[in-house]
Amino acid sequence: MQIYNTFTRKKEEFKPLNPPAVSIYMCGPTVYNYFHIGNARSFIMADILRRYLEYRKFDVNFIMNLTDVDDNIIRKSVEEKKSASEVSEFYTRAFFEDIKKLKIKPANAYPKATMHIQEMIDVISDLEKKEIAYEVDGNVFYDISKFPDYGKLSGKKIDDLESGARVEINEEKRNPLDFSLWKKAKEGEPSWDSPWGNGRPGWHIECTAMSTKLLGKSIDIHAGGNDLIFPHHENEIAQSEACFDQKFVKYWIHFGFLNIQNEKMSKSLGNFFTARDVLQKYSAETIRLFFAQTNYGGPLNFSDELLSSASKGCEKISNLVELTENGIRKNSSAGIMPDFDFEKYRNEFIHVMDDDFNTPKAVAVIFDLIHSLNKIIAENENINVSFFHNVKNIITELASEILGIIDLSEQEKESSAALENELIELLITIRDKLKKEKQFALSDQIRDSLSKLGVTLKDTKSGVTFKKN
Repeated sequence: MQIYNTFTRKKEEFKPLNPPAVSIYMCGPTVYNYFHIGNARSFIMADILRRYLEYRKFDVNFIMNLTDVDDNIIRKSVEEKKSASEVSEFYTRAFFEDIKKLKIKPANAYPKATMHIQEMIDVISDLEKKEIAYEVDGNVFYDISKFPDYGKLSGKKIDDLESGARVEINEEKRNPLDFSLWKKAKEGEPSWDSPWGNGRPGWHIECTAMSTKLLGKSIDIHAGGNDLIFPHHENEIAQSEACFDQKFVKYWIHFGFLNIQNEKMSKSLGNFFTARDVLQKYSAETIRLFFAQTNYGGPLNFSDELLSSASKGCEKISNLVELTENGIRKNSSAGIMPDFDFEKYRNEFIHVMDDDFNTPKAVAVIFDLIHSLNKIIAENENINVSFFHNVKNIITELASEILGIIDLSEQEKESSAALENELIELLITIRDKLKKEKQFALSDQIRDSLSKLGVTLKDTKSGVTFKKN
């Protein structure tokens, strides 16, 4: 299996630190608003990556943090005249509601920044002892001159950053690029006691403290959006490696931007749609297929045209599943067994996904499979039921369990409902025949039995209708 590593800027063979265990840390949301569909792209592609590793028999420990103390949250609390905790708790609940609707598997843990303040203080204290961090009037900063490798993830050089930096002037800093580890308390803001007085953590220290607490000093995969490479992930490396004296992350994976008219979608630019808004118009499966049709690391333009196309793709998968369910119900083991190489498609899917999670090619394999299966089903009337079970198994594996572009539980509910309706219609036909034959006791028995099962029949001039209670 090959993975593109942002750190080395090339594909590398995936060799986790302690196989089959794989540790993944994903930068989650700052909970001050509903997350936008661009954030959803990162969350969904990380979910597919995680699902595929599990399919390949890795024991994945997936952690996603929640930043619940931050400048944005404080600003939002002032706007809404609420406490910072009320704001963060409201949008944390909204986050969980939305990822569930997007069919994203729950992480093994969702650590909140406010629950790990002591761990952050411990890391900052260790950096201060090593004279890498320094305190000025209750604020603590990281001295980037003490970390010679600063810029190794992003490829940025300190000299270039200093000469071209548009950094807010702060007389307390030794260097304009030094970043905040601990912020002195301000009136009305959340704060905690610390060796430097009351205050709150900087953004970057949160991920260092939580990832190393839950996954250890070195982790296999750190994931996040491209916009986090610098300065956030760069600063995480500086903090972690300076504190613990060992390599922080083996593989860095970054997800591309979702653009609106070729401009990055972001809350700061105001050109965004929330995930819950898009879910009002398109299914989770459509959104997931839309994202899976483009390489996870490249840019993607958001458009209704592309989403509508993805919706039609999902419909093709659903239609095959419906044919399969009908085949399982109606066919027997006495039918013909078509000569079809399921393993060829399964192996091709694995081959392309092993190449840096190439979801566009994986999707192409699935639609090639669907085309071939539809042709066989159309050309043969009496197919062995085992064939349909094989179809269901491969669609379950590839399209449902890994990519999440079909929800078979919903499909099965719809299929069961359709079967129920067919049976009710059949009983209505039998009852009508019994009434014509004046076998009223039997016809009433059918009506009463259906009523006990929650189905009410209504005789009208145009025929019998039914309603499920």
